[in-house]
Amino acid sequence: MTKRLILTRHTKSSWDDPLTPDHDRRLNARGIAAAADLGGWLASRGYVPQEVLCSDAKRTQETWAGLAAQLPGEAGLLLKPALYNAGPDVMLAVLRHAKADTVMMLAHNPGIADFANRLVAHAPLNPEFSRYPTGATLVAEFDVSDWAEVSYGSGVALDFIVPREIMA
Repeated sequence: MTKRLILTRHTKSSWDDPLTPDHDRRLNARGIAAAADLGGWLASRGYVPQEVLCSDAKRTQETWAGLAAQLPGEAGLLLKPALYNAGPDVMLAVLRHAKADTVMMLAHNPGIADFANRLVAHAPLNPEFSRYPTGATLVAEFDVSDWAEVSYGSGVALDFIVPREIMA
């Protein structure tokens, strides 16, 4: 049995109001467009999550809304406050409680870049992978029957994209 993870960093957020708390920052126009593009890209490749583990920050929730509008069906959205600015060990602990076969996780840097790098046995050749810029999305598979069995270095990278490559 295999499990599939779609690991996405939120898309571009706004820094227009310096008084807005980080947790409450919204997407900017570029981020809104990138989320829709990513959703279309995922749908075109059949990468459709059944369950979404999402940081409770405004920008991750808005990223999911943009993605979801382009995807068929409805995935169960679970807001996970622990994913807000989480490190890789916290992200792995959250993932290990997932239930669906195809799971999306939406989170933040620097933790998500570190998590992605630790999860896969071999990094994708894309030079943006180690940086994991906004909107970066890794699709990885794990040869496990339960998410509790996932460990670092056990994932196989199937695909990796950043939003600007979709428009290129």
